[in-house]
Amino acid sequence: MYPQVEPYDHGMLDVGDGHSVYWMACGNPDGKPALYVHGGPGSGCGVRSPGQFDPAVYRIVSFDQRNCGRSTPHASEPGIDLSTNTTDHLIRDMEQLREHLGIDKWLLFGVSWGSVLSLTYALRHPERVSEMIVTAVATGRHCEVEWLIRGFGGLAPEAYERFLAGVPDPGEDVSAAYHRLLMDPDPAVHRKAAEDWCAWEDAIATVPPGRDVEHEPWEPRFQLAFARLVTHYFSNRCWLADDELARRGHVLKGIPGVIVHGQLDLGALTGKPWVLHHAWQGSELVIVEHGTHAAGTAEAVMAATDRFAKV
Repeated sequence: MYPQVEPYDHGMLDVGDGHSVYWMACGNPDGKPALYVHGGPGSGCGVRSPGQFDPAVYRIVSFDQRNCGRSTPHASEPGIDLSTNTTDHLIRDMEQLREHLGIDKWLLFGVSWGSVLSLTYALRHPERVSEMIVTAVATGRHCEVEWLIRGFGGLAPEAYERFLAGVPDPGEDVSAAYHRLLMDPDPAVHRKAAEDWCAWEDAIATVPPGRDVEHEPWEPRFQLAFARLVTHYFSNRCWLADDELARRGHVLKGIPGVIVHGQLDLGALTGKPWVLHHAWQGSELVIVEHGTHAAGTAEAVMAATDRFAKV
């Protein structure tokens, strides 16, 4: 990994609807522009540059999507209104940030949910994307959400039983049921829902699913915001048509791109890296042996960023 450097510039961008989005720029101010699009929704962009980019040659821009990280208002706040946080809003925020920074075109690097957002941005603003790299791939198909909230259950039955026990009626849309609990004004209700949802997130991130893994406990404020935002997007199926990518994949044809996916990322059982590769004519698909959703793919991503740095 390249050194993860501190930002040389940062700020809060007023994007309307009462929202201010935090952004930062790292690396070479005169370098090739690249935008890091974080996952979640709600994970935030961190405090330093992503280590997959050479800071000597890239102008690396990152931002916290609405209601998470350092952006305001924060999704953990009491009485938070998430109605002005949708995929369309985030795409507009990205365009407003590009204009604010005076960037004509930028490389997009999307991780997990960030790959959905990057792909959607590229479909709507292809003239603003020089290249694109996506990893821990997601494409926004409804079956991918269903897989995460139901399909994984057969692979981690004990963890799934605990997950379903957290909602009153497991027969309804699980993400919508959890979202109601997470938005409940009673701290005892929304904190337990956040813990139960994030325990399931932990369970499906392991190989094999459901394996107990020790890690730092979730920070409560982050945990609540993350769970609220994920369920907000999942219960609305990310505000994307189920066939949007398949219908409009031809728009990506002129954008050089690399799709990097871990062989052991079990989200791939929905076929999403291959669906994306076939829809995106001219893309390169790299399946990393032993790579998972969260680890093992950095070297393949760096090979792509190094190659695109010379373009």
